[in-house]
Amino acid sequence: MTALLGCDFTSAPSRRKPITLAVGHADRGRVVLDRMERFESLDAWAERLKAPGAWVGGFDLPFGLPRELVVALGWPTGWRACMTHCASLSRDDIRAAFAAFCDARPVGGKFAHRATDGPAGSSPSMKWVNPPVAFMLHAGVPRLIDSGATLPGLHDGDPARIALEAYPGLLARSVLGNTSYKSDDRARQTPERLIARKTLINALEGGQTPLLQGSGLRLKLTHPQRDGLADDASGDALDAVLCLLQAAWAQHQHETGHPLYGLPAFDPLEGWIVTA
Repeated sequence: MTALLGCDFTSAPSRRKPITLAVGHADRGRVVLDRMERFESLDAWAERLKAPGAWVGGFDLPFGLPRELVVALGWPTGWRACMTHCASLSRDDIRAAFAAFCDARPVGGKFAHRATDGPAGSSPSMKWVNPPVAFMLHAGVPRLIDSGATLPGLHDGDPARIALEAYPGLLARSVLGNTSYKSDDRARQTPERLIARKTLINALEGGQTPLLQGSGLRLKLTHPQRDGLADDASGDALDAVLCLLQAAWAQHQHETGHPLYGLPAFDPLEGWIVTA
């Protein structure tokens, strides 16, 4: 059986904020959450990805950079060569290069965007702060390549292990609009955000998620799992489950004949966010 993975990623995992992995499987239209796994280091997460077994995973980190940025910096425009070059740089090097690009541009248009950012509502993958998604790419993509996984439309690896760029905010907003449901700041972990998490969980269990309509997918939880997702005020566990559902949608697309796990035609340098 092909496992489903959903990964809430951080480029600097620790005991306080580990990488969170939701592991599940599909069963007659239900997405069953089997367990949560947590990794306090990038190396531990990377070793987990190399473990044998078939899976389709949604990973909350960017898989590519804007073509406009790559061309302006004179970096390789082939995806694999670009990722190899990026991985060879330090975070300080990346910050300096990206900041220089932004400094030369007018106010209101500092960042370059990928084509997927618009429909997904995602942050530019070149941002190095709030959130530092550029560092997430720098930490995560080379390890995904090293794991041997296939990144559809970008990199051919093991056809039994499929890694897709996911974005939990896209699925959450399809239910909650702009209502916030999480915060790492304890002072902002309010009753209103708890209510929003419960509303979102109920919608996922009831199949009331506009992005997933047509697939018939519903989340299946135990009572302790439901309570655990609601009680995690950081939203990390819930975000991993949202990525799990995006992976399940992609698997469903593949099983019903879509050659690219539901991804449209996209720029093979930039990548695309699944369900966008």
